[in-house]
Amino acid sequence: MNTKSFWSTALVGLALAAGLSACGGNSDEVETTTASGVVRGSISGNTLRYLGIPYAAPPVGNLRWRAPAAVTAWSGVRDSKSFGPHCAQPGTAFGAASTSEDCLYLNVYAPKTPGNYPVMVWIHGGAFYLGLSNAYNPERLVAQGNVVVTINYRLGALGFMAHPQLSAEQTGASGNYALMDQQAALRWVRDNIANFGGNRNNVTIFGESAGGFSVHAHLASPGSTGLFHKAIIQSGAYAFSAAAQPTLPQSEAVGTAIGTAFGCTGMNNTVACLRSIPVASLLTAQATAWPSGPIPSVDTAVLPASVYARIAGGNYNRVPLIQGATRDEWRLFVALDEVTAPTMAKPYLGAALNAGNYQAAIAGTFPYLAAAPFPAGFVNTLATTPYNPALYGGNHSVALGALGTDLLFACNSRLSAKLQEANASVYVYEFADDTVPAFIPGRSFPMGAAHTTELNYLFDTGSFTRTAAQDAVAASLVSHWSRFAATGNPNPAATPTAWPAFGATDQILQYNPVGTTLLPDATFSATHRCSTVWTPGV
Repeated sequence: MNTKSFWSTALVGLALAAGLSACGGNSDEVETTTASGVVRGSISGNTLRYLGIPYAAPPVGNLRWRAPAAVTAWSGVRDSKSFGPHCAQPGTAFGAASTSEDCLYLNVYAPKTPGNYPVMVWIHGGAFYLGLSNAYNPERLVAQGNVVVTINYRLGALGFMAHPQLSAEQTGASGNYALMDQQAALRWVRDNIANFGGNRNNVTIFGESAGGFSVHAHLASPGSTGLFHKAIIQSGAYAFSAAAQPTLPQSEAVGTAIGTAFGCTGMNNTVACLRSIPVASLLTAQATAWPSGPIPSVDTAVLPASVYARIAGGNYNRVPLIQGATRDEWRLFVALDEVTAPTMAKPYLGAALNAGNYQAAIAGTFPYLAAAPFPAGFVNTLATTPYNPALYGGNHSVALGALGTDLLFACNSRLSAKLQEANASVYVYEFADDTVPAFIPGRSFPMGAAHTTELNYLFDTGSFTRTAAQDAVAASLVSHWSRFAATGNPNPAATPTAWPAFGATDQILQYNPVGTTLLPDATFSATHRCSTVWTPGV
């Protein structure tokens, strides 16, 4: 996703109690055992926090661009009160710069009271080249009786680069190391989470943006089978978009170009040469190779077919699902474009959109709309008919925001739900609370309920202080996510069903400034032009 153009109840109780008693008398510390050794965490109010636990060996040296390897066991007690390094990435507003390859760490947050709690594993977003596990404080979810795990995974070229030499070394396929990392983290949860008070047989994976795409990928990946039991996809249905996933040869071609730029060609075309490229140099190269961030490829190993093909064909991991998007997703990216310096290729950047640059902005943002299977002149049709700015208060930026939202997120979310509703319970939502303070200074239009907006309600991000009305919406969101993690149904047991499964009534739960409202699918589809412009599979 383009971010610029941004784990028997009695036994568990005994294990946790043993950890609490092994703290040497320090009431602010807590210990427990993992398969690799003892870890010592800290206590924050009613939450146990174990930070920076390695779930795989550092993917450095000869382990770069390989499937994650097992952790080396340690003796004594490992301090787990600080976050581990986050994975290599450029510095942005979404995370500090890092050149660390030693980054495969996770964090466990658990209720202080012993139990056998549902487990929620959070996969962060960031266009697969940005982001970090410690940007999300899940203590509000923990307070609802969940063990929450947040993870790092390899990003950018280090997480996704394929190359013919790497494929030859690795039984025919390369790339998708980030997804392998996530699977390794889920195996760690399966093998260790009981010692943290979590139920290994009740694991929900959830993620937003690239994290949501990742959840979709785990639904589609045979290697993820049995590692989770429910899924929540937030703004991740762009996995279904027209240009979403490259083939292995296409990914290998990108990797070959990167290798060639560093002299890894001809007689020197070896994996050793590739593994010698400095991290900082790879970060520079990936900005050109994947200006919008890499995308998981159809590599035949982790993903034997595209996410869309696997789910549409019914050949996927069928689990209860919450699926949704924010109402104004793409406005974030329009705003980022407006405050970004223009280039010769994209002169519309750095300026408010208007009649003179609107169509160029559509074509430059979504170049595949000018090619098959879309008809000739499709960009002009979009600009003058369904996304005519006159329909959006005369604001070209809001109109482009609507186009991107509908094309990548809203309609694909609806399509994903329709493809899965017959196989498991699916609950569909739209986050439409547009009262969040705008966080892109200098833009010329309202942000609305833009991409990432709901994260400020689900987690304590420190971005802003919620009003009483926003806190009520946040409480509803956290309650729904928690109830779903516990039971597979987001509705409280003591009250009548207020959020029906999609397919039964074809209704969508909308979170908005007044609370929640049930939105008929027909209304949602018409608003986002799902039936009139965007067809299934496109």
